[in-house]
Amino acid sequence: MGVSALTAGTITCVLHQYPSAEIILLGYGKEKKVFTQQFLVGGRGVSLTFVNMRFSKNFYLSNNIVMLILFSLGLKLIPSRTLRNKLVGRNACLRHVEEADVVAAMSGGDSFSDIYGLRRFFYVSLPQLLAIFMNKKLVVMPQTLGPFEGNIARTVAGYILTRATLIYSRDYAGLRSVRSLVGPNNNGQVRFSHDVAFVLEPSVPARVDCVGIPAQRREDAPLVGINISGLLFMGGYTRDNMFGLRVEYDKLMDALIELFIRQKNADVVLIPHVFGRESESDSPVCERIYEAFRTKYAGKIGYVRGTYNQSEIKHIIGRCDFFVGSRMHACIAALSQNIPAVAVAYSDKFLGVMETVGVGALVADARKMSSEEILGVVNRAFEQRASLRSELQLKMPAIRQAVLGLFSNMPLPNGMSFRRA
Repeated sequence: MGVSALTAGTITCVLHQYPSAEIILLGYGKEKKVFTQQFLVGGRGVSLTFVNMRFSKNFYLSNNIVMLILFSLGLKLIPSRTLRNKLVGRNACLRHVEEADVVAAMSGGDSFSDIYGLRRFFYVSLPQLLAIFMNKKLVVMPQTLGPFEGNIARTVAGYILTRATLIYSRDYAGLRSVRSLVGPNNNGQVRFSHDVAFVLEPSVPARVDCVGIPAQRREDAPLVGINISGLLFMGGYTRDNMFGLRVEYDKLMDALIELFIRQKNADVVLIPHVFGRESESDSPVCERIYEAFRTKYAGKIGYVRGTYNQSEIKHIIGRCDFFVGSRMHACIAALSQNIPAVAVAYSDKFLGVMETVGVGALVADARKMSSEEILGVVNRAFEQRASLRSELQLKMPAIRQAVLGLFSNMPLPNGMSFRRA
């Protein structure tokens, strides 16, 4: 739900500044090339147009991203504007890009980097190149930028970033990384913004299927939410401890449950943030761990069963008194509702984002810390949860307002401007 939270947060920011904006979601999908659906975003009905491209070896497809890029480059060789417009109008993807005033790129939040491999890097980079080749104003939305460890990634990223109209980083390290690529003459286009998921509105699900925890809970027991990552549980995409964790992740999750129930007299609810039955999904792992503990701690441990959208799972997280998460946007869902949250980190993005809201001490980096050290971070945060909640209550309103103003200085073509209604 992290990518969905970023999408909904971005739409919220756009509509806050431009209530009548037409929003097109340009992405990859095997559905029909263009379709429109109604969605609820922040309690408001929004009509979104989906324009699907393909990232595949079938280059002959008219919406294959490589074919679109080659087509856009070929258009530059045609001197007749009338002919260029006619050719663009025949391709639904190119037509929607051509009609856009601004192209905003989110890149999955942390995929504009080569740490996940070059395939994913090009997956998110090629649409940005398409926007540049079609002379669109490209805005790189608040995300984790870099690291770019290989020469290919650094070259392509440098090309994109030096031609972007605006670049937002959601952490301070990203600002330094980008400025090293774009040079001093372009530093004015590089800005900081908090993650857009901080403005995601929670919504009450029609039904919450929470197994194991009785409706009438113990009044003296705090409710601790634990988000368990299926991705970390399986060892990363390569299944061989891809992220270089120092801990055995499954045993760490067991130890957290024991800590909260036995030592802290808390109830524990296991909360997925990636749904489905795929190997990296959280739901099967939450169910598996619940089954291992449900007899031993009957009535004190449960898990959230079913599927929820990004706003609904945020509401569920918001019912906790304390939170530990391995998915960063699960932690943001907690923090943005003033719930102290410890992030069990597997990449630098966790510390980068948590530092920007003053809770860097709540990051437990599983690549650098032992299980005992991580449990120590969790224990201290749990004991300080009342004061941490008070600090978050003071900070979050200003953070939310800052994020909502993300598009307030958005550059538009030919002097065009929009005023808020």
